[in-house]
Amino acid sequence: MYMRSFLAAGCLGIALASTALTPILAQNLRVMEGSASAPLNVPMNRAVVVESDVSFAELSIANPGIADISTLSDKSIYVLGKTPGRTTLTLLGPDGKLISNVDVHVTPDIAEFKERLQQILPGENIEVRTANDGIVLSGTVSSTAKLDRALDLAERYAPERVSNLMSVGGTQQVMLKVRFAEMQRSVSKNLSSSLAVSGGSNFGVSGESGTWLNDGNSISGDSVTVRDNANAGIAFGFSAGSLEFAVLLEALESKGVVRTLAEPNLTALSGQEAKFLAGGEYPIPVSSKDGISVEYKPFGVELNFTPTVVDGDLINLQINAAVSSIDTTTSVTQSGFSVNAFKRRETSTTVEMRDGESFAIAGLLQDDFRDLNGQVPWLGDIPIIGALFRSAEYQRAQSELVIIVTPHLVTPTRGEALALPTDRVKIPSEKDLFLFGDVGGKQKGAAGEVARQDFSGSYGYVME
Repeated sequence: MYMRSFLAAGCLGIALASTALTPILAQNLRVMEGSASAPLNVPMNRAVVVESDVSFAELSIANPGIADISTLSDKSIYVLGKTPGRTTLTLLGPDGKLISNVDVHVTPDIAEFKERLQQILPGENIEVRTANDGIVLSGTVSSTAKLDRALDLAERYAPERVSNLMSVGGTQQVMLKVRFAEMQRSVSKNLSSSLAVSGGSNFGVSGESGTWLNDGNSISGDSVTVRDNANAGIAFGFSAGSLEFAVLLEALESKGVVRTLAEPNLTALSGQEAKFLAGGEYPIPVSSKDGISVEYKPFGVELNFTPTVVDGDLINLQINAAVSSIDTTTSVTQSGFSVNAFKRRETSTTVEMRDGESFAIAGLLQDDFRDLNGQVPWLGDIPIIGALFRSAEYQRAQSELVIIVTPHLVTPTRGEALALPTDRVKIPSEKDLFLFGDVGGKQKGAAGEVARQDFSGSYGYVME
């Protein structure tokens, strides 16, 4: 019967062989009358042999650019995949009637890709599939670096046709601990002297630090003014008849120590930027055509960083860290407003380290020295007595700054496991406050250690 003549089975041999040594495998297809058979999957640059139980007289391929065909016998067809895509293979019988239309899917050769993937990334749970004319990767990898390697390898087999559905397992949240530590020490010494001599009503000599004479050209204690920055001043003199003689000695010695410490901590997801600012905003007047407007400049402890977990516990960090404060010693007047300057210590860098390791990403050792000597010409060069016509000033300032960063891979925890700084302080009762003057209970932990520090003694540099 005719019905049976259209019920034929074709054998598909999938030969993933690019050489003559690769065996050819076959897959049977059942051909239904007037309908397409099951799709035929052909790897790119590989050949498949199709065998049919029904003899055919004519073959045609819809798009020869996707697949090439040739006949081996009246029941065998050789199909070669050329480029990824879909096309149709048509089989006609000796009487010119349609035997079947076969959908041919030419896909990238993922067999070799899977082998290379297992060799380069052994043990990684990566699934490889084909979709249309591309490659789809799914599964879970252990690090971002291995994910990038898998994508780079897939691009070799399907350029610009790779879909990434993979996810990165493990801990992907990074807490960055940054420590700013700065010590400053300054020493300033100043010694100056002045001499004044007056005789009669029209004769007088004044020393280095200014006139000692009153309107009548006579020495007067009321006219002696010690410098504003002098810590001590001694004036003495004598007179012999109409001759008056006076000496003024001014001395200044100051020492100062400044300690700056900031430890901002910030947590971010791998690949995401996080920002931190503890401080404030300083208003700055700005002139414009509409009048005076105010802009705000942030100051304080600033931290911006982007962590990337590269492989396992290896972390890549892009860091911008700064500590700034208002400098009241320097100001500028603009539009009638006085605006202070800023002191700022800033660093921007990229480093890689493992979980718990530390890097000193910035350091500065600065030593400023100043020694000035002023004198009255010729008189200051006289031995011994010339000291009365000279002033000496000595200043030295040293500072050291270190910025250290330490990343940690972290996971969330239960809220009750976290302690706040206020949890370590006991609120005093009325009896403790009024009878014993206790304004707060004892602190424990790191905050308590800092509170109990003894601030007496030497800090930072020691300079003679």
